[in-house]
Amino acid sequence: MEVISFVALAAGLIIGLGAFGACVGIGIMGSKYLESAARQPELMGELQTKMFLLVGLIDASFIIGTGVALWFATANPFLAQLANLPK
Repeated sequence: MEVISFVALAAGLIIGLGAFGACVGIGIMGSKYLESAARQPELMGELQTKMFLLVGLIDASFIIGTGVALWFATANPFLAQLANLPK
């Protein structure tokens, strides 16, 4: 039953690396937004709208990855294939 342990490891990696990537991406984007808002304050509203749109898309990709990882952890499609193997 190594498959169960590998699925748990893969789910942890998907969630952990997805969260790390989303946090780093949002942090870099936020710093660039503050830099651009300091350089051109008149564009602050337009840039803020685009930044929040991108934050939503980045978070959505992380949440989709979390959903896929939890789906594999709870309803593992690979276990059905193991039951059909000859012994």
